[in-house]
Amino acid sequence: MEWYIWAGFVAFIVVVLVVDLLVFQREAHAVSTREAAIWSAIWIGLGIAFAGVIWVWLGGSAAGEYLAGYLIEKSLSVDNIFVFALIFEYFAVPPEYRHRVLFWGIFGALVLRFAFILAGVRLLEAFEPMIFVFGAFLLYTAWKMLTHHGVEIDPAENPVIRLLRRFVPITSDYRGAHLIVREAGRRVATPLLAVLVMVETSDVIFAVDSIPAVFGVTRDPFLVFTSNAFAILGLRALYFLLSDSIQRFRYLSTGLAAVLGVVGIKMLLSEVVHVPVWISLGIVAAILAVAIIASLRAAPEPVEEEVSHLPIAGALAGIRSRDGTEES
Repeated sequence: MEWYIWAGFVAFIVVVLVVDLLVFQREAHAVSTREAAIWSAIWIGLGIAFAGVIWVWLGGSAAGEYLAGYLIEKSLSVDNIFVFALIFEYFAVPPEYRHRVLFWGIFGALVLRFAFILAGVRLLEAFEPMIFVFGAFLLYTAWKMLTHHGVEIDPAENPVIRLLRRFVPITSDYRGAHLIVREAGRRVATPLLAVLVMVETSDVIFAVDSIPAVFGVTRDPFLVFTSNAFAILGLRALYFLLSDSIQRFRYLSTGLAAVLGVVGIKMLLSEVVHVPVWISLGIVAAILAVAIIASLRAAPEPVEEEVSHLPIAGALAGIRSRDGTEES
């Protein structure tokens, strides 16, 4: 893909994010369900409309690969939403500041995923059997998703948070939607920056699963990145839309594990069996549809995880060094 195509798409993403931040989210406010639903529809509409652009430009096969990647990434992002909710609850983040955290978190996620995708492409070009490594990894991830119960969120054990707090002073309370403020003549971080670090590091973990999964349906780096980008851009609205009802989707993790397993098997058999992209897309869509319908028909699953509602100062003070002494 020519460099100016990449430049044009990146410019589009930057413009969209800047307009969202400076126009629609200029004043910090709690996002209502209605607003989240409208924006979710807009982002999903843009993602699907881009598939039409790909169809006209590169053909139906490329459009199918893009849609399969978009659907996989979009479905896997639901797990991100649950983790984001736990992080916000742990740090008692006021609702009106959460959009700002997710904005910068998604901006960072786009940059990191771009780097991951380029690295994945280079690995596959330099070592073709790497596709089997990716496939085996996805099968392992699917098994872990099926057997893992509960979600563990412990900022005190996050090495990036520990490093941040060792070198950067952090205020004991929020200062509006600011990540960094000036206090006593020096710049200090607010707890919102610590929350952003947690969001970014959790997304890195999810990217390790989702990007190899998208490589299972397309090797084109432009299609991998664009499908990731459109799925991630709608993640903020999806969080505000689903965060209060995420427990309703009790069978979604099982469905996601099945999707990862199918893609992993497809990768492992890629030298023997060629599966048309539209069949792959249909299988992924069918699995997710069954998981969602079964979840909505069933009673909500009881919450097993317990997240303490800690005061901000207590949450940050709980991040200690390995010898048990509090970091300065």
